[in-house]
Amino acid sequence: MSAKTLFEKVWEQHQVVPESTDTPAVLYIDLHLVHEVTSPQAFSVLRANNLKVRSPERVLATMDHSTPTDPDEVFGRVPIKVESAAKQVKEFEKNCREFGVELHGLGSDTRGIVHVIGPELGATQPGKTIVCGDSHTATHGAFGALAFGIGTTEVGHVLATQCLLQRRPKTLAIDVTGKLRPGVTAKDLILAIIGEIGVSGGTGYVIEYRGSAIEALSMEERMTVCNMSIEAGARAGMIAPDDKTFAYLKGRRFAPQGQAWDAAVARWRELKTDPGATFDRVVSIDASQLEPMISYGTHPGMVVPITGKVPDVANDPVHAKALNYMGLNGGETMVGKPIQVVFVGSCTNGRLSDLELAADVLKGRKVAGGVRMLVVPGSQQVKREAERLGLDKIFTEAGAEWRESGCSMCIGMNGDTAGRGEYTVSTSNRNFEGRQGAGARTLLASPATAAAAAIAGKIADPRAFLPH
Repeated sequence: MSAKTLFEKVWEQHQVVPESTDTPAVLYIDLHLVHEVTSPQAFSVLRANNLKVRSPERVLATMDHSTPTDPDEVFGRVPIKVESAAKQVKEFEKNCREFGVELHGLGSDTRGIVHVIGPELGATQPGKTIVCGDSHTATHGAFGALAFGIGTTEVGHVLATQCLLQRRPKTLAIDVTGKLRPGVTAKDLILAIIGEIGVSGGTGYVIEYRGSAIEALSMEERMTVCNMSIEAGARAGMIAPDDKTFAYLKGRRFAPQGQAWDAAVARWRELKTDPGATFDRVVSIDASQLEPMISYGTHPGMVVPITGKVPDVANDPVHAKALNYMGLNGGETMVGKPIQVVFVGSCTNGRLSDLELAADVLKGRKVAGGVRMLVVPGSQQVKREAERLGLDKIFTEAGAEWRESGCSMCIGMNGDTAGRGEYTVSTSNRNFEGRQGAGARTLLASPATAAAAAIAGKIADPRAFLPH
């Protein structure tokens, strides 16, 4: 038997019909994550064709993208202010009732960002195929799942058939050796990787993150890394499951129980790349050489170390356009640049450990005058755990806003936006033009760097603020 990669093992276990020159493969889907923004048209297609959801037990539905984070709007004390969001929430509730899909709705204590609650509930498991009408579905690859985003038409196809047409991607191994230095986080690691290989460096590939630095990461840190695989153009990102994975999942709602758990772990231990298996491409990164990172442009590959300067690139109209939008100049130092907004949250950095990191920086300090800081937990469970630990008090005493869970300022469609020309240090995953509001300027960074900027009122090196 030939040696196989992790990706090849999962793909072949789910291949119903192999691809041919003329047709894609038919791939069976174990878990379909659904939210309110990319599903209305899909449900309409089912309705128009008198079709049912084939396997409602394999669908996990929640609200996150367009939902407000203001408690009064979430719990119905006042109407949802954004009209389009209110319509999407109402439509999604109706669709889930009609088609028999369990919904973790607006008032549910299990609601949250879809890529946060999937792992929390134990629905995300090693070896599964997982899809969602959202590009950051790659998050779930941290568990050894093959997880990727799909389009609205494909959402309808999976609802109706529990299968998907897919061309088989190539494989890319990113070997990360060494040890991250103090103050350098998983977010800095993935930003550095994207900066190294570029926003199209993963196009056509599934990435497997490997090496001692990856093995040392917690599950939440691994989710941060896999989450941004799409920002390098990759179809998915994967990390082989290990004892950390199994400890995270044990006892969760949808995880196997009793003897089924033991059998599952035995299967999951086989989900690793065999010695001698080959990849189509291999990239090596030395984690010990990395610093905290920050973006300066309008895509996630435009990043520099926090102490670095904006690259001065000649004869590149794309680069020039990005700097013009961002109001930056080549050769300009990033540290010391005034900022107006800070956002801590999103499916990239809205988990408990992310909030703890931001709180470590903020504790006993104040948000600078003229700076607005939003802290938005990734789920209601994260919110409860953070409040149990007193993190909410650290945030509010520092002058930050503490919100209900949701995608919030990661995407400017729910009422949480930055103003035109304002600089936002954001722990989210995208910095495209207008992503956080018309004319808003996004600087991607880790929770520690974001919190440091909030205190300083300008871009600052988080290592000067973290406890030693």
